[in-house]
Amino acid sequence: MPLEASLERPDKPELRLWLRLLTCTNLVEGEIRRRLRQDFATTLPRFDLLAQLDRHPDGLSLTGLSNRMMVSNGNLTGLVDRLEADGLVERRPDPNDGRSTRVALTRAGKSHFDAMTPAHEAWVNDLLDGLSTDEIQRLHDLLGKLKYSATEAAT
Repeated sequence: MPLEASLERPDKPELRLWLRLLTCTNLVEGEIRRRLRQDFATTLPRFDLLAQLDRHPDGLSLTGLSNRMMVSNGNLTGLVDRLEADGLVERRPDPNDGRSTRVALTRAGKSHFDAMTPAHEAWVNDLLDGLSTDEIQRLHDLLGKLKYSATEAAT
Protein backbone atom coordinates (compact mmCIF):
# COMPACT_ATOMS: atom_id res chain seq x y z
CA MET A 1 0.00 0.00 0.00
CA PRO A 2 1.46 3.40 -0.96
CA LEU A 3 2.33 5.72 1.90
CA GLU A 4 -0.34 8.17 0.84
CA ALA A 5 -3.11 5.58 0.99
CA SER A 6 -2.35 4.97 4.65
CA LEU A 7 -3.64 8.43 5.54
CA GLU A 8 -7.01 9.18 3.99
CA ARG A 9 -8.19 11.70 6.60
CA PRO A 10 -8.74 15.14 5.06
CA ASP A 11 -8.00 16.91 8.37
CA LYS A 12 -4.24 16.24 8.13
CA PRO A 13 -3.18 18.30 5.07
CA GLU A 14 0.44 18.80 6.18
CA LEU A 15 0.98 15.09 6.73
CA ARG A 16 -0.77 14.23 3.47
CA LEU A 17 1.48 16.70 1.64
CA TRP A 18 4.60 15.25 3.28
CA LEU A 19 3.59 11.76 2.18
CA ARG A 20 2.83 12.97 -1.36
CA LEU A 21 6.27 14.61 -1.59
CA LEU A 22 7.93 11.47 -0.30
CA THR A 23 6.02 9.25 -2.73
CA CYS A 24 6.89 11.46 -5.71
CA THR A 25 10.55 11.62 -4.68
CA ASN A 26 10.76 7.86 -4.31
CA LEU A 27 9.05 7.23 -7.66
CA VAL A 28 11.21 9.65 -9.63
CA GLU A 29 14.45 8.69 -7.90
CA GLY A 30 13.74 4.98 -8.27
CA GLU A 31 13.12 5.31 -11.98
CA ILE A 32 16.26 7.42 -12.53
CA ARG A 33 18.28 4.83 -10.58
CA ARG A 34 16.80 2.00 -12.67
CA ARG A 35 17.54 3.73 -15.97
CA LEU A 36 21.10 4.64 -14.96
CA ARG A 37 21.73 0.99 -14.06
CA GLN A 38 20.08 -0.32 -17.19
CA ASP A 39 21.47 2.11 -19.77
CA PHE A 40 24.86 3.05 -18.31
CA ALA A 41 25.67 0.36 -15.71
CA THR A 42 26.13 3.08 -13.12
CA THR A 43 24.51 4.31 -9.94
CA LEU A 44 22.82 7.54 -8.97
CA PRO A 45 25.54 8.45 -6.44
CA ARG A 46 28.22 8.03 -9.15
CA PHE A 47 26.18 10.16 -11.54
CA ASP A 48 25.58 12.82 -8.87
CA LEU A 49 29.26 13.02 -7.97
CA LEU A 50 30.27 13.37 -11.62
CA ALA A 51 27.59 16.06 -12.03
CA GLN A 52 29.00 18.07 -9.13
CA LEU A 53 32.50 17.85 -10.54
CA ASP A 54 31.27 18.80 -14.02
CA ARG A 55 30.02 22.08 -12.50
CA HIS A 56 33.44 22.69 -10.89
CA PRO A 57 36.20 22.08 -13.46
CA ASP A 58 38.91 23.00 -10.95
CA GLY A 59 37.65 20.26 -8.65
CA LEU A 60 36.23 20.23 -5.17
CA SER A 61 37.50 19.18 -1.78
CA LEU A 62 35.90 16.12 -0.22
CA THR A 63 34.18 18.44 2.25
CA GLY A 64 32.86 20.59 -0.60
CA LEU A 65 31.60 17.50 -2.39
CA SER A 66 29.98 16.07 0.72
CA ASN A 67 28.21 19.38 1.42
CA ARG A 68 26.86 19.58 -2.11
CA MET A 69 25.80 15.93 -2.17
CA MET A 70 24.48 16.00 1.42
CA VAL A 71 26.44 12.89 2.46
CA SER A 72 29.25 12.37 4.94
CA ASN A 73 32.91 12.49 3.96
CA GLY A 74 33.13 8.84 5.00
CA ASN A 75 30.45 7.80 2.51
CA LEU A 76 32.09 9.86 -0.18
CA THR A 77 35.64 8.56 0.23
CA GLY A 78 34.81 5.05 -1.00
CA LEU A 79 32.85 6.41 -3.95
CA VAL A 80 35.74 8.70 -4.95
CA ASP A 81 38.17 5.78 -4.57
CA ARG A 82 36.09 3.62 -6.93
CA LEU A 83 35.68 6.41 -9.49
CA GLU A 84 39.41 7.09 -9.30
CA ALA A 85 40.17 3.39 -9.86
CA ASP A 86 37.88 3.53 -12.92
CA GLY A 87 39.85 6.52 -14.25
CA LEU A 88 36.88 8.89 -14.09
CA VAL A 89 38.18 11.24 -11.36
CA GLU A 90 41.56 12.20 -9.99
CA ARG A 91 42.82 13.70 -6.79
CA ARG A 92 44.94 16.82 -7.20
CA PRO A 93 46.81 18.94 -4.67
CA ASP A 94 44.79 21.96 -3.61
CA PRO A 95 46.70 25.01 -4.91
CA ASN A 96 45.47 27.08 -1.95
CA ASP A 97 46.16 24.53 0.79
CA GLY A 98 49.10 22.16 0.49
CA ARG A 99 47.58 19.82 3.08
CA SER A 100 44.38 19.26 1.09
CA THR A 101 43.42 17.62 -2.15
CA ARG A 102 40.73 18.36 -4.66
CA VAL A 103 38.78 15.83 -6.67
CA ALA A 104 38.30 16.59 -10.37
CA LEU A 105 36.99 14.89 -13.47
CA THR A 106 39.48 13.29 -15.80
CA ARG A 107 38.98 13.55 -19.55
CA ALA A 108 37.47 10.07 -19.47
CA GLY A 109 35.19 11.14 -16.61
CA LYS A 110 34.03 14.21 -18.50
CA SER A 111 33.37 12.14 -21.60
CA HIS A 112 31.50 9.50 -19.59
CA PHE A 113 29.36 12.12 -17.86
CA ASP A 114 28.66 13.97 -21.11
CA ALA A 115 27.42 10.70 -22.65
CA MET A 116 24.87 10.28 -19.84
CA THR A 117 23.50 13.81 -19.54
CA PRO A 118 21.24 13.88 -22.62
CA ALA A 119 19.58 10.63 -21.52
CA HIS A 120 19.23 11.86 -17.94
CA GLU A 121 17.61 15.09 -19.10
CA ALA A 122 15.22 13.16 -21.36
CA TRP A 123 14.26 10.86 -18.46
CA VAL A 124 13.49 13.80 -16.18
CA ASN A 125 11.46 15.44 -18.96
CA ASP A 126 9.58 12.17 -19.49
CA LEU A 127 8.83 11.78 -15.78
CA LEU A 128 7.51 15.37 -15.55
CA ASP A 129 5.64 15.22 -18.86
CA GLY A 130 2.26 15.27 -17.12
CA LEU A 131 2.86 18.86 -15.97
CA SER A 132 2.60 21.98 -18.12
CA THR A 133 5.40 24.55 -18.18
CA ASP A 134 3.30 26.83 -15.97
CA GLU A 135 2.60 24.02 -13.50
CA ILE A 136 6.30 23.17 -13.33
CA GLN A 137 7.11 26.81 -12.57
CA ARG A 138 4.38 27.07 -9.91
CA LEU A 139 5.48 23.82 -8.28
CA HIS A 140 9.10 24.98 -8.34
CA ASP A 141 8.12 28.26 -6.68
CA LEU A 142 6.02 26.50 -4.03
CA LEU A 143 8.79 24.01 -3.29
CA GLY A 144 11.16 26.97 -2.92
CA LYS A 145 8.86 28.36 -0.24
CA LEU A 146 8.76 24.94 1.42
CA LYS A 147 12.55 24.70 1.33
CA TYR A 148 12.83 28.11 2.99
CA SER A 149 10.23 27.18 5.62
CA ALA A 150 11.91 23.87 6.39
CA THR A 151 15.35 25.53 6.57
CA GLU A 152 14.02 28.14 9.00
CA ALA A 153 12.34 25.49 11.15
CA ALA A 154 15.55 23.44 11.28
CA THR A 155 17.66 26.32 12.63
